[in-house]
Amino acid sequence: MSSERSDQLTLIPLLDSMDEKIGQAYEDVTADAGYETEENYTCFEQKNQTCYIKPQNYERSKTRKFKGNMALRENMSYEAAKDEYTCQNGKKLQALYVGKRVSKSGFESEITYYECESCEGCPHKKSCTKAKGNRKMQISKEFLRQREQSLKNITSEKGILLRMNRSMQAEGAFGVIKQDYGFRQFLLRGNKKVKTEMFLMAISYNNLTRYLNQRFRTGPENIET
Repeated sequence: MSSERSDQLTLIPLLDSMDEKIGQAYEDVTADAGYETEENYTCFEQKNQTCYIKPQNYERSKTRKFKGNMALRENMSYEAAKDEYTCQNGKKLQALYVGKRVSKSGFESEITYYECESCEGCPHKKSCTKAKGNRKMQISKEFLRQREQSLKNITSEKGILLRMNRSMQAEGAFGVIKQDYGFRQFLLRGNKKVKTEMFLMAISYNNLTRYLNQRFRTGPENIET
């Protein structure tokens, strides 16, 4: 149970807790796009675990709007030898320097800063950047490498199967609790009380699901009590 607003900072503590209580680490871990960060990717690599995390831009990247957005890095060509991008207007975005970025949890990323050689007179500038000067980008090359690997993982035969199983096992339960039971917010406050409330809800969900499954499978006269 965590008070963090986002999912990103809750994954590593959960994995550490599971390792401690179970005594072993899972070889494969499947998570949704809300957990995608360089810090989480790095954690899996250090633990020698294969992660199946859907990139945050995965669904959008398949849309016509995404593919036609010339402002996106994904739609620019990249020349590794010169470490520069070329926008769809033919202008070069060159690497200026490399800096550091520290996350809320203290994780440090290496960031490369790029700037366009000149956006002056470009007819696409308004749709490309709101900056007064040239277009700039901040990119973690390590994160891009990790995202590319995760994309390969989730689109593999095994990855597709794992994501399907996760969707049925996790999303289905939350869908029933939120939509059918109308349980959309906790009534209590504090981690301990919320944990207890969620525990009681899980018990009721499991017992009611078991009851209904038996009822429709065997008839009311054969239900175990």
